[in-house]
Amino acid sequence: MVHRPAEGSWRTAAESPHRSPVLYALGEMTQTLRARGDEVTVALWGPQDGDWHLFDAPLKQAPTPPPAAETSPGDTSTLAERMTGRRHQVLMAGLGKAGLYDLSPEDDTTVKALVERLDEAAVRRVAHWLATAGGTR
Repeated sequence: MVHRPAEGSWRTAAESPHRSPVLYALGEMTQTLRARGDEVTVALWGPQDGDWHLFDAPLKQAPTPPPAAETSPGDTSTLAERMTGRRHQVLMAGLGKAGLYDLSPEDDTTVKALVERLDEAAVRRVAHWLATAGGTR
């Protein structure tokens, strides 16, 4: 379920008999909405012992600030920003596959710190570990 204050109601965001696709969909949708500056709250519900159960309590988070204006495409700083964005995207995908779909501001700060310190090969390795850990649920 997803709640957007502008709409004032909860809606079904993803539905599947399996948990992994729902977590993936929630993660992607949450990242997209927050990247647009929207405020969003998510909650994961599913069947347990014949009744519906709230698996993860909804977390309300502050929207992330909009990205800074881009420079010319040929600029070296633009390439560096794109590579940083790519490493960030890879880590976020790995976290999503590990089932961590609703991150706190502290989590986002940690991801940014990892992105700044690790090269692309190391980021891909960490994302692989997260995806592997998420697949064993």
